[in-house]
Order: sequence, then structure tokens, then C-alpha cells
Amino acid sequence: MVFWVFILLMSILIPALMIIFGKMFIKAAPKEINNIYGYRTTMSMKNRDTWEFSHKYFGKLWFYGGLILLILSIIPMLFIIGKSIDTIATVGGIVATADAIIMVVLIIPVEITLKNNFDKDGNKIK
Repeated sequence: MVFWVFILLMSILIPALMIIFGKMFIKAAPKEINNIYGYRTTMSMKNRDTWEFSHKYFGKLWFYGGLILLILSIIPMLFIIGKSIDTIATVGGIVATADAIIMVVLIIPVEITLKNNFDKDGNKIK
């Protein structure tokens, strides 16, 4: 049972971080455009407008995506309570891998939206 609890906590780690950082990015982008912290792509770092826009949009995707993933991460874990360590580890690994893939894939709609709202130099399209 201790192993199951550990794997459950590890399975909800990515969704929980997405919720926390999503909420932070919705409220405000990091003050400085930087290469260390925040949503950092070539387009998002063009200027302050693209920086703010991308963080607000990405924050919403991560926040709501994290809420959905939290539920979807817990459900399979409930079906394996009391199962073997191998089963628990396998299901936990699958859940964590799926969460990580979805977390990264959410970059695509942000970049598409940036491209549709800003020109290649970061100027707002009217």
C-alpha cells in the first residue's frame, strides 16, 4: 500500500505542477524576459507583448489541462489498489508518461496562436 501511495503521488505531480504554474502564469508573466524561467520560445521572447500574451494563454492551457489530467491520473490508480508492485509501477509509469507528453504537446496551440496574433517580428496583427 505504501508503494501505491508513492506512485499515486508521483502520478499527480505533473498535473499538480501544471495547475500551480498555470495559475501563476495567468496572473502574471515573469517580470523579465529570460532564458531560465517561464514559457520560453523564440516567438514568446520577441518582446513584452508576445511574452505576456504567451504566458496568459499557456497558463490557461496548463491550468485547465492540469485539472483534467489530475482526474485522469487518479482514476487508473484507483483500479490498481492492492495489485502487485509490477502492475502499480507499470500503470504509474504509463500515467506519468502520458502526462508528460500532454504537458509538452500543449506548446503547439500556444505557438499557433502566437503566429496568428503576431507577425514574425512580434508586432500585433490588427
